[in-house]
Amino acid sequence: MVVTVKSFKELTTKDLYAVLQLRSEVFVVEQDCVYQDVDGKDFEAFHVLGYKDNNLVAYTRFFKSGDYFKDASIGRVVVKKSERKHKYGYVIMQESIAAVKEHLQETTIKISAQKYLLKFYTNLGFKEEGDVYLEDGIPHMIMYKH
Repeated sequence: MVVTVKSFKELTTKDLYAVLQLRSEVFVVEQDCVYQDVDGKDFEAFHVLGYKDNNLVAYTRFFKSGDYFKDASIGRVVVKKSERKHKYGYVIMQESIAAVKEHLQETTIKISAQKYLLKFYTNLGFKEEGDVYLEDGIPHMIMYKH
């Protein structure tokens, strides 16, 4: 998988279409979650795109402190279902963590993690904080990496 980081302005229309298609495929269709994915926040985000054979198979977006949360944050973590067996979730998150440090010079990262993925995020160095809450009908936890 080849990973690139782009600002919104650097995304091509093909990149943007692939991002929205993948996010919709997983978050709306697979997870059966009706919510407003196109939330207006993509303009301020950096986008981490993971391509395999010129097809987008993994993605995240990240924000500097104050743009989404008080701290830098990573969100919309998604891997195409057929590609999860390759552990691309770890690759795209490791690249995203490195990109936050490189592009933003920030080391504290906040995420809103789906509860069933706590072990995945813990393996990446994130620690739980607070109680479980519902976001779009799915149990989530706040997690931090320092």
